[in-house]
Amino acid sequence: MDKAYLDLALSEMKWLLSIPSPSGFTMEISEKLVARLKEMGFEPRQSLKGAVTALLGGEGRPLVLAAHVDTLGAMVRAIKPNGRLKVAHVGGLNLNAVEGENCLVHTRGGKRYTGVFQTVHPSTHVYADARALERSEENMEVVLDEDVHTQEETRALSVCAGDFVSFDPRTVFTPSGYIKSRHLDDKAGAGILLALARMVKDGALALNRKVYILFTTYEEVGHGAASALPEDAQELISVDMGCVGEDLTGDETMACICAGDSRGPSDYQVTGALVDTARRLNLRHAVDVYRSYVSDADVALTSGHEVRHGAVGPGVFASHAYERTHISGIENTLALLAGYVS
Repeated sequence: MDKAYLDLALSEMKWLLSIPSPSGFTMEISEKLVARLKEMGFEPRQSLKGAVTALLGGEGRPLVLAAHVDTLGAMVRAIKPNGRLKVAHVGGLNLNAVEGENCLVHTRGGKRYTGVFQTVHPSTHVYADARALERSEENMEVVLDEDVHTQEETRALSVCAGDFVSFDPRTVFTPSGYIKSRHLDDKAGAGILLALARMVKDGALALNRKVYILFTTYEEVGHGAASALPEDAQELISVDMGCVGEDLTGDETMACICAGDSRGPSDYQVTGALVDTARRLNLRHAVDVYRSYVSDADVALTSGHEVRHGAVGPGVFASHAYERTHISGIENTLALLAGYVS
């Protein structure tokens, strides 16, 4: 595979990571995906929920490759008497993992305010329970970087309940090839699909079947691929993060194939074809069962879509926290998908 397409996957991933998009607040990223795909020469469609679909080409046995571009985040739940903000988490946010993180508050009027997400007792010099305090929604708050000390002063900024809060991804590329960032789940997968689309458009990849790509916008809250699948879809592969941790064989450098998750087994034939492709191309890969994992493919099935399903993606360490993958994981996943559809 031409290294230029790996570089493209990485640059597209970095671009996507720079766009705030917690579930329910994905308008900007959807519109930019539509524009990007049009620039490539495709004819993308945007659903009422903001999902973006594009036909890459090919004929027969229609396959959908799906990645989600929504992320974890929060919503303003209330303005406290001291002008700080209570939040409600969006998706499976681990509050311990965002303590002390810089954030943005997005108002309905289009304003953005910076802030930091802290416990209500953040200083060990002041509070005896600073370390022991439970990290819960009741004990954490957004402290705005504005001179506000009352409800009225914060309301005067047009901040109100229902405004979205996004967290700084803090994307870092290390000299050793590791990529550290929030929201690699699943903007790494989305970047891979954009690179795959460019390979097809450039003629670097000839499709052996009809292939769509789908970017969903509500995966983190459980109904991403419940709709927006092309009507003729026969197979759906969720291109999402691979789990890394205890009892699992995958790591950040691999293409990780999900043989089963919390909803049950992936389709045996789809999984087998992915494994055969990885072996044929001599790619670094792992096959694991993710017992605490749900993908867009699962949601599509439970919503009544009759498709064969599977899941694959680069290994991601510390998922739903400050995540880490590796350039080799991106490369192996892109090569696996290219081999699967060619």
